[in-house]
Amino acid sequence: MAVINGYELSEREQSLNVINLPSLENLAKEILPKGGFEFIRGGSEDEWTLRENTTAFDRVQILPHVLSNISNPETKTNIFGLQLDTPLVMAPAAAQGIAHIRGEAATAEGMAATGSLMTQSTYSSKLIADAAAAGHGAPQFFQLYLSQDNDLNKFLLDKAKEAGSKSIVITTDLTAEGYREADIVNDFHFPLPMANLEDYQIGLGQSDAGVGHGKDVFDNEAHQIGISDIKRIIDYTDLPVIIKGIQTPEDALLAISAGAQGIWVSNHGGRQLNGGPASFDVLKGIATAVNHQVPIIFDGGVRRGSHVFKALAAGADLVALARPIIYGLALGGAQGVTDVVNHLNHELKITMQLAGTKTIADIQHTQLFKSERDKSRF
Repeated sequence: MAVINGYELSEREQSLNVINLPSLENLAKEILPKGGFEFIRGGSEDEWTLRENTTAFDRVQILPHVLSNISNPETKTNIFGLQLDTPLVMAPAAAQGIAHIRGEAATAEGMAATGSLMTQSTYSSKLIADAAAAGHGAPQFFQLYLSQDNDLNKFLLDKAKEAGSKSIVITTDLTAEGYREADIVNDFHFPLPMANLEDYQIGLGQSDAGVGHGKDVFDNEAHQIGISDIKRIIDYTDLPVIIKGIQTPEDALLAISAGAQGIWVSNHGGRQLNGGPASFDVLKGIATAVNHQVPIIFDGGVRRGSHVFKALAAGADLVALARPIIYGLALGGAQGVTDVVNHLNHELKITMQLAGTKTIADIQHTQLFKSERDKSRF
């Protein structure tokens, strides 16, 4: 373990024998400092929505089709012309340096090896360009937290384009910070600087700003976001813009009307509005309203291949996750990231085979069933 500012950082680089994704949480808990682990794991308030994100998948079932005459299901797919080996992608996650000394660089390397893509966070521990370089040309998206300082927004958008980012993901559900009790109890402050924000401040001659070293980075975020803000970003960049944090059909259609080229259904992993519905519970309604106008990315509580299958069948084009991948990062570095995603993709292929689906498109034409008490179509 390396130690920076009194915080122990994992330096592990090893293959993982992944039995299942839920088991990774306890393994990561054993090696990560308590404050860092709880920041990664936790949700807001009593974490009801966090738990619902996973249990919601149990409310519908997959029908097995045993006479479909298929074998060797294929998980290849694409978005914006980018060819991916799996519909599983890395959701944006802040400060991955608290999980591993190489942080986002190792995540980028590990995701590239899966044939998929990662989404870099504004609050990355590594510079956009450094994480992009570690991906060796694999596609990456960049997630933007809108700042009250529009020069910072432009700086980050320019850096993302220079680094080869393929899309901008605007997170819209953090205009107020969720009440995360574990971080308060642990008095958790980021032990490492937010590299991209520090880079901007150095450019302004503020080299000792210490962004991330306990400073509340939320202070400078946009505390209200409207359609005009989305249009301003779309007008500035020529990259496809995806709006993340969508939880209602109305907001999805508003985003598309503003020019968004993708919708990301997410409740921020249960870290924001506690008491809101599970992401999966709102996915189908949003997908129906969007009606294939733009791609839909989904995240929220995904821990099994069957969850991925259900999300695709309910209208998602890609399925994202973060916590299990970060646990893999802590436990095994870049190889751990690869092993986690490959295991989930393996579970997905088994589910596809047993459900009689050969391709991702086949899954998207599959109808799910509700509980045993209600056989009506989902």
